[in-house]
Order: sequence, then C-alpha cells, then structure tokens
Amino acid sequence: MVDSHVLRAGQARARFSAQGAQCLGWRVGTREMLWPGDDAIWSSIAPVLFPTCGWSRGGHIRIGGTHYPMPVHGFASLSPFDVTQISQSVVRFTLRDSTDTRRYWPFSFALSMTYTLHETALLVACEIENRDMQIMPYAIGLHPGFALDWQAGAHQFVFEKPEPPQVPIIAQGGLFSARNRPVPLMDRVLDVTPALFEAEALCFLDTQSRSFALEAPDGRLTIAAPDFPHLVLWNKNAAPFLAVESWTGTGDPEGFEGTIFERPSMIHLASGDSRRHHVRYSWEPLGRAMASA
Repeated sequence: MVDSHVLRAGQARARFSAQGAQCLGWRVGTREMLWPGDDAIWSSIAPVLFPTCGWSRGGHIRIGGTHYPMPVHGFASLSPFDVTQISQSVVRFTLRDSTDTRRYWPFSFALSMTYTLHETALLVACEIENRDMQIMPYAIGLHPGFALDWQAGAHQFVFEKPEPPQVPIIAQGGLFSARNRPVPLMDRVLDVTPALFEAEALCFLDTQSRSFALEAPDGRLTIAAPDFPHLVLWNKNAAPFLAVESWTGTGDPEGFEGTIFERPSMIHLASGDSRRHHVRYSWEPLGRAMASA
C-alpha cells in the first residue's frame, strides 16, 4: 500500500495520503505552504471535514430516534479513502459508505476529493453523492493549516467585502452561543497575531466574502471559496500556523436538541443527487504580490 502520493507541476510539489484524503505538504518553489503537524500541539495538517463541521452536542447526532456518535468535524479524516484517479498533477480520492461509516452515519453516499496542482496554486474539488433512498443532510469543510513565521513580521487577513466586526462566542463543548464578541476587523483587514486566538477560534458565519487573502511578509496567499458560506480562523498555542477553514455548515448551537436534519446550515441532498464544492489556494511571492496589489 502506498502511504503517500506526490503531485508535480513545474517547481511545485504536493503530497497526499489516502488516509482521510489529506494533503500532507504543498511546496511552491522553496516555500513550504503547510504546517507539518505536531503531535504535541495539533497533529493534523489539512483534514477534510464531513459529514459535519464543528462540534456536535454531547458528541453525538440524532437521526429519528437513534443517536450516533459523531467526532468533531465528522469522520472523513479518520477514514481510509480509495485512490480513484492519479496523474502527474491530479489525484482523486473516494470514500464510500461501509460498515465503519454506518457506525456514525446511516446513509449510503460517496465523497470524492480531487486535488489539482498548478505551479502556484492548489485546487480542491469536493463531490458528495447521495446514494441513499432518502434525503441526506451533510456539511463539508476544509481545514488546512498554513505555515507562517510570527517573528518575520506582520500578517494580515483581508476579506473581499466588508464584514461585521464580531464573531459568535463559543460555549462549553464547542457549541455556538447566541452571544457575540468583537474582533479587531477594520476596513476588511484583520491583523493576525497569536493573541487573537487565546480564547477560541474566530468563526465568521454567512460571510459576504467568498475570497480572502493572507498577507505574509514573504507573499500573499489567496483563498477563493465560492461554495463555502462560513470562514473559521484558528491557531493553537501560538504555533507557527494559521488554519483557514472553509465550512458549508456549522457546529451545534448551545442547547440544541434537534435531529441532524434540523441542525443549522446543513445541506439537504435529494436521493440520487450530487453536489460539488470548490476552493482554490494561490500563492504569490513578495515581488509578484507587491506588483499586483
């Protein structure tokens, strides 16, 4: 069994694992784009979130009268995918329902993750197919941790459009409360420092923006996420990364007692239907980023 799969495009390289269909590394020239993971802080690198994003109340979901365990961000990152396409610059992984997935999710489905590498960009396409006889609710998300150097200089996160300078307070158990707290977002620009995340992640829900830029001292990372209404920024222990998470759904609200069909922001996919979601990550090194600013 091959543990990892390497894509090439010019001087760019990207490496993937069939376990969780996770990107393990992405390099543009000599620039390492992703955090390498650290078991003592955060062992993941760029996990795929499915069929839920965020925390489920009590660690389970309810479908009809039955409760199913649901890990934070779902079970896709814990699951082995099949490699269903591989070429020099494209790899496609597919997860189909099985005895293991039905412990968490009693639906028949197929989840395919297609990664396409370009010289300065990485494209991710997520396709969900409902193979069940009933409507299937789901959420999907991408959770890459981008490498950065806090000591190298200022970092800013820039939104495409104006957004309210506030985010929900995260309640006990990772649940979304109805209360908000202010964030220092001014004129679409958020100064990114480790102190921003001392309390919790910043969850921008139902954003007007679908494009974002992380301005680093050595260049600009642009994230185009047209199919994802929610953005989450997260760091842990001031480690050298910023997680830029694109979500279609959210975690359970505080006090939520409904079924998974009633969970806010879930997509309800009809029997036999499929749906695709895309994100494009593009890197411009300092010289080019300044020229295009």
